[in-house]
Amino acid sequence: MTLAAELARGLDALHLTLADAIQNKLLDYIALVQKWNRVYNLTAVRDPARMLTHHVLDSLAVVPHLGGGRILDVGSGAGLPGIPIAAALPKSQVILLESSHKKSTFLNQAAIELGLKNVNVENTRAEAWRPNDLFDIVISRAFSDLGEFIAVAAHLCAPEGVLVAMKGVYPYDELNQIPDGYRVHGVTPLVVPGLAAERHLVRIEAVRR
Repeated sequence: MTLAAELARGLDALHLTLADAIQNKLLDYIALVQKWNRVYNLTAVRDPARMLTHHVLDSLAVVPHLGGGRILDVGSGAGLPGIPIAAALPKSQVILLESSHKKSTFLNQAAIELGLKNVNVENTRAEAWRPNDLFDIVISRAFSDLGEFIAVAAHLCAPEGVLVAMKGVYPYDELNQIPDGYRVHGVTPLVVPGLAAERHLVRIEAVRR
């Protein structure tokens, strides 16, 4: 089966309807990661089929649970989950926050080559960044444990916004260490097509007084 057919099948399993042009962008993104990976070491996954399941479909699995608005991808790395999310949600503004200059260079080039006009890249550390406008959704994928994620990124979340962490197995220990002032809004199990591993989406919000 071709990569395009695998992507179409995966989108169908996720109940996501994306135009052919968007699907082509996602395939072009995989090709870009593969190309730049030779020099920049963006990901340990080298095989395009595994990039599709482990990275692209894994990222797209969260889209039905996000809604929209201003989205910040903290520690974006190779653009995950931010670039697939931006492709799937073209009306949302997506900021890719990445402290590595090399990876930020890739992210800027990818946004240009893929024609993702709703993507911007910030090359700085989350804890040091003080943007003028805060975000409706602050998301991370394999960034840190939940306590550290809150510590370094909660100030970037709008008062009515939500922190969203992509996790593997159910994070029992991390959930028990959520700091005062925050609460778990929900933990949603995700099924990623072609990926035989547990995935969970953790939503955290500030306690409103």
